[in-house]
Amino acid sequence: MAIVLGNPGVSGLSEAVGVLREWQDDGAPMQLHPGDLGWFWRFGAGATASAVRTWSRDAQILAVGLLDGPELLRLTIAPDAQQDEELAQRLVEDLAEPERGVLRGGKAYVEAPKDALVQDLLFQDDWNSDEPWTPLRRDLTKPVEDPGVRIEVIGPDQAHVRTAVQRASFDKSTFTRENWQAMAAGLPYADARCLVAYDDRGGAVAAVTVWSAGPGKPGLLEPMGVDREHRGHGYGKAITVAAAASLQELGSSSAIVCTPSSNVGAVATYRAAGFTPLPEVRDRRRDAQ
Repeated sequence: MAIVLGNPGVSGLSEAVGVLREWQDDGAPMQLHPGDLGWFWRFGAGATASAVRTWSRDAQILAVGLLDGPELLRLTIAPDAQQDEELAQRLVEDLAEPERGVLRGGKAYVEAPKDALVQDLLFQDDWNSDEPWTPLRRDLTKPVEDPGVRIEVIGPDQAHVRTAVQRASFDKSTFTRENWQAMAAGLPYADARCLVAYDDRGGAVAAVTVWSAGPGKPGLLEPMGVDREHRGHGYGKAITVAAAASLQELGSSSAIVCTPSSNVGAVATYRAAGFTPLPEVRDRRRDAQ
């Protein structure tokens, strides 16, 4: 059977999230996680469905992509299909043709598992390597230490606190209470938590959202931020430790996160919170013609 490119629609999101859960494994390289779809869900189910692409053979999904903006496709592939030549070739063809509705023409980026065959074929098709990212992982089979600050799990009544910390942590953030409500209504959030850290005066200073992929699977931190007015006091480490503890409670086998290697402060924070850096990864980049 031929490979079929699909856009699953809202009704098909459950299947896409389901296969992403199945594909998560502690032994696998950093890859698209159901939590990545969960975080995108802040824009609503319809927008999320419009951004998801699937590649299937005989009605079985072999690859899932998330268009995280018009120039970036975050792609992952079923473990037993990463060396599938027909799939890899079809992926390259679909990414090269803007009319197929995956990536527009001009400059573009593809994130894909580093050992998948599609990486080699993209390189042969003049996709270059982009800037390095550092994945980090913390094993959760041992007890997690106390974070040392007050941590609260955020529900609907405190959503405004979570979103305010996000906006205070990221210059371009537009995260609103309405965005939080849309995210919390999404399928992946059934196994997710939003946490906020408070200083000794009761002020909200850091926040994180954690996403479980199910018991025995790696869980994701996406995103984590510290209010720019409260940096340098250990709150990033504290909220990251709390995130690890929350994922452990949800049954995750490990906690994973990925940050640009150039963000040395973030890498140092995750390391201080017990995360171990893994080999760097790079997106594939197609330069504008």
